Amino acid sequence: MRTQSMDTSPEAERVQIELLRKASPAERFSLVMSLSQSFIQASRQTIRELHPELSQVELDLLFVELHYGKDLADRVRADLKRRKEES
Repeated sequence: MRTQSMDTSPEAERVQIELLRKASPAERFSLVMSLSQSFIQASRQTIRELHPELSQVELDLLFVELHYGKDLADRVRADLKRRKEES
């Protein structure tokens, strides 16, 4: 069997797949959520390291732009501006 990952042995991958097959839907969902959270944290940390000059709001907007697109980031930016002007 050819592995999906270049750095994983066929036996290790077989065990991983078997464990995933035996896991309950709740356990698989928990794993996906954990991996997603790890990815988000790593992404935010990298953005922060690459742009130490940005405020937290600017970092958040850059995260949105990189992961969800410029259009959404621009709409969030405009909404934040509108809210600030209203207060």
